[in-house]
Amino acid sequence: MAEQRIYSIKDLNRYIRMKLESDQVLSDVWIRGEISNFTHHSSGHMYFTLKDEGSRLRAIMFASHNQRLPFVPKEGSRVIARGNISVYERDGQYQFYATHMQPDGIGSLYLAYEQLKKKLEDEGLFAEGRKRPLPRFPKVIGVITSPTGAAVRDIITTLQRRYPQAEILLYPVTVQGKGAAPSIVKAIEVMNRRQEADVLIVGRGGGSLEELWAFNEEIVARAIYTSDIPVISAVGHETDFTIADFAADLRAATPTAAAELAVPHRTELLEQLRQRQSRLRQALRQQHASSRERLARLQRSPALRQPRRYMLQHAERLDMLRQRLQRTVEARSRLSAEKTARLRHALERFNPREQIKAARRQTDSSRRQLENGMLGMMRSRSQQLSSAMRQLDALSPLKVMARGYSLVYDEKESKLIKSLHDVQPGDLIKIKVSDGQLDCQVWGMKEDAEHGGE
Repeated sequence: MAEQRIYSIKDLNRYIRMKLESDQVLSDVWIRGEISNFTHHSSGHMYFTLKDEGSRLRAIMFASHNQRLPFVPKEGSRVIARGNISVYERDGQYQFYATHMQPDGIGSLYLAYEQLKKKLEDEGLFAEGRKRPLPRFPKVIGVITSPTGAAVRDIITTLQRRYPQAEILLYPVTVQGKGAAPSIVKAIEVMNRRQEADVLIVGRGGGSLEELWAFNEEIVARAIYTSDIPVISAVGHETDFTIADFAADLRAATPTAAAELAVPHRTELLEQLRQRQSRLRQALRQQHASSRERLARLQRSPALRQPRRYMLQHAERLDMLRQRLQRTVEARSRLSAEKTARLRHALERFNPREQIKAARRQTDSSRRQLENGMLGMMRSRSQQLSSAMRQLDALSPLKVMARGYSLVYDEKESKLIKSLHDVQPGDLIKIKVSDGQLDCQVWGMKEDAEHGGE
């Protein structure tokens, strides 16, 4: 039986914590509940309980997260909170770690805002790399806002005060309510289609989340993103951020700030122009003084005061250069003639006729050497052949038989008989003599005494 593993309480609590933190749902969850047992610790952390009709859950919100809360949580407040579930290992109790929180009254809108913001951010609509620079000196400013209210007055007043030469093209839209988002989208599309403006200011004054909601609509964000004309977003006050602010090429804290960002200040431009005119005049004065000084130096120069002496010096130098050129030409001509002579001599040595004559002489000499060699070789080989023939003739069996010797074969002439052991009495044999052949029969046999026979 396998040994059962025994866990410590700490190890078990850690295991449960890791399981909870790795769960996809519990790692990022939204919950709704009522705050009770609320304590704002001196460290800045908030400890409280979230409860509803049927249950309760311990919760904590660290100071790094609750510093950005747009409201102050209180005992009995109904809220929607976002965070994750984990286990506090020391007590073995799971609890909710909140990162965002909104009052329940606007919680659904805030949740929709956060979800849309994350979606568009993942698609790249807020990427800094795609944001376009604003024109430095725009001729026409397109303003998309409500024709009534403080925002349009602030924008027009600021533009006319800072840069009166720019034309203002107002496109009135609805900035609040059901038809606000389509109205803003249509204005952006018309402005882009007509291409009458160099930059667009899209915005309104401040308000609550519900009042600003048109600028949190997805269609408005996409219209700003696809606009060919750079867009400045001017929605609400400094603490208000909308989806349109993130999608725009530039975000202004207020409508007045948007107008200031859209155009340069006339006074600043005049001051820059005055400074550049001053620098230009100073540069011209310095250049004039430098030119006068250079002219004075030229007037004092010996070349202008005594030009004849200056010319004589150059004439002397010209004579020296002419002599040097002549010597150089003569030396190069001499070297060229020597090189030509060497080339001519080399060419004569490599003349085809001379080469053919030399080749013929070489061929004739080689032919004579070859003929003499062949004749000598033939004589030597002829002598060797004669000597070999004499030796062969001396060793010929016919010569031996001419001296009285003969050759004895068996009846079939297939075997030369060299010993008595090669025949038996009565065998037929053939004897070859110098002038013919004898057909004989063995009648008797006698072995020499020196071989031990009878």
